[in-house]
Amino acid sequence: AFQLAGAFTPSGRMTHHRLRECPVIARATATKSNILILDHLNINHEKGRHDLVKAFYYDLLGGAVDPRKEENIAAGRKTLWANFGAHQIHLSEGAEAQVLDGLVTLSYESLDKVRSRLGDAPSVLTGTAFGWAEEHGKLLVTDPWGSKFLLQEQKGARDPRGTQPGLESEPTAISDLTINVPNGANLEGIGRFYEQVIGCQKMPEESKDGRLVLSTGPGQTLTFQESPDASLVIAHEEMGFFAAKDGRPGGACNNGAHLSVYVRDLALAFDTAELLGVIFVNHRFKRLANPKEEALDQCMFRVLDIIDPEAPGAGPIIRLEHEIRSATKVDGRLYKSAPFRDLESADI
Repeated sequence: AFQLAGAFTPSGRMTHHRLRECPVIARATATKSNILILDHLNINHEKGRHDLVKAFYYDLLGGAVDPRKEENIAAGRKTLWANFGAHQIHLSEGAEAQVLDGLVTLSYESLDKVRSRLGDAPSVLTGTAFGWAEEHGKLLVTDPWGSKFLLQEQKGARDPRGTQPGLESEPTAISDLTINVPNGANLEGIGRFYEQVIGCQKMPEESKDGRLVLSTGPGQTLTFQESPDASLVIAHEEMGFFAAKDGRPGGACNNGAHLSVYVRDLALAFDTAELLGVIFVNHRFKRLANPKEEALDQCMFRVLDIIDPEAPGAGPIIRLEHEIRSATKVDGRLYKSAPFRDLESADI
């Protein structure tokens, strides 16, 4: 027997989350977590404002231009990628910029240079939401549209397993990504979802006072934090419908922010997500990655509904899209986009 839980299928129809206890199966081995890295955050920038993207993400923060999107800078249009060590922020075009309901923590060997640049910020940022403040040796910086970044000094934060292509960035890592959730949200259930589907481990000492902290790789965390403003409505998704065109099928799409993670065993993660009924096809993107054979061939799949595996009938705790990627191809070779030098470096 099933009950409706308020989620949509890729075609836009209602789906059911399965009402039975789901075993913990998303662990690659008895000693290794399945997750390897949270590699990027994707948020939309305002279409036609590459000047603001360059001024803030590259010139001010010191992010490196990813050569795979460098031609878009010259063209003045389309997506840009800003690299921060082994991690990235993907900045897609949107009619309006997205404001992350959370906080991105960037680590630097020293804040001296970025502090100096903040004191003489590019004039194009005047009149935008850009701003900054310093407290206890850390810098809280707001991008031109309102997304917030915490800049900290942390020695040795650069991931030793590899880096993104191109020039070395001044920030060494995205050390934490904090996502706000409604007050009273089922944080324990969120933790169970990440442990079972993605293979994250909860960090008990840090997970208290309305916070859930999950390890996503060496020196990197994903944090869920009850919103500091209880009156705000928290919604990380922007649901719509993609009309069929150019041979691509139509269907449900999410234009909201999404996270990308790499795992050791994609098949295991897919099986767990499928068992819970949370596989999501975002028709915004060409790769639909469903069914399983297609997901394995494309080295990825997506989920949107974050549910409690112990209470799937309760529906989504939050809706936050994840692109779950495989670090290896079906033939066992390292996937071309994985930010690791080789299989040995990634301990795969």
